[in-house]
Amino acid sequence: MTTDSAMTDEAVRDAGMEVRPAAGHIGAEISGVDLAAELDDAVVAAIRAVVLRWKVVFFRGQRLDHAGHVAFARRFGDPVVLPRRGKASPAGFPEIETTADRLELGGRFGMEHDEWLRRRRHTLLRGWHCDHGARVDPPAATILRAETVPPYGGDTTWSNLAAAYAGLSRPLREFADGLRAEHRLGVGYQSRPGDDAYVRHLLDRQVATLHPLVRVHPETGERILYVNGYYVEQIAGLSRPESSAILEMLLEQAVRPEYTVRFRWEPGSVAFWDNRATIHLAPGDTAHLDHPRIMHRVMLAGDVPTGVDGRASEPITGTAPGRW
Repeated sequence: MTTDSAMTDEAVRDAGMEVRPAAGHIGAEISGVDLAAELDDAVVAAIRAVVLRWKVVFFRGQRLDHAGHVAFARRFGDPVVLPRRGKASPAGFPEIETTADRLELGGRFGMEHDEWLRRRRHTLLRGWHCDHGARVDPPAATILRAETVPPYGGDTTWSNLAAAYAGLSRPLREFADGLRAEHRLGVGYQSRPGDDAYVRHLLDRQVATLHPLVRVHPETGERILYVNGYYVEQIAGLSRPESSAILEMLLEQAVRPEYTVRFRWEPGSVAFWDNRATIHLAPGDTAHLDHPRIMHRVMLAGDVPTGVDGRASEPITGTAPGRW
């Protein structure tokens, strides 16, 4: 599969769908398809082509229940079954993780919701992430369904890492092509003074991988600037000051506004994104609102990233391909 626009347009026409791009480099809204229905192969192929082309796609007004959500996801890959899920996740559907922000974050490890946000996002770039990026085989894609959303606020933003790579100067692309970086769970967290229950939790459950700084997309062949603010700790072979300066520059490049799209959720909205080629920013503007935000997520199993030199990512600790 490639991101050739003519091929994508032809697949969409054959499937009888309508695709409306949402921004110049990333994001498209698909209409004319009922995700709860029995989708034929042409429709599935067209949706896959649009996801690869636009990196994240949006569907509105869908009537998916938990079973339908899982069934839809299975048309595109193998859903991940997490060994531990949040307490709001539905029984009987181990593929689904429910994120109810005010329910899940508030009170855990002795911190309320607003303190969680302060400690996890103490810089402007820290909140940007791909799902489970510290694993050696991060999920290939995520399908997120909105059940309850605030009347305002709560938007999610995505960035196209293929466009971000292409936007670098040629010397910088060639420099980045040969680098690798350590991705580690919890590096974006700013600890509390004294004893911190969450730090102890992280130390007991370390997950870290050495990933290529530029990943080759396994389906499109695109080069992906494989950085994010939440997991990336250190560029291998560079000093701390060198690594810090280069990572900050690359992260700023990765989330430049022209490479992003922002989505306003409604009940029944579904977002389907390529977790290999994007990073996203969950909302930070709802903690003070007295409105719930309940979302259901299914992730699809991914492969081990490969760099420009053909070398695969290497597990450091707490991670192995296919073992969740």
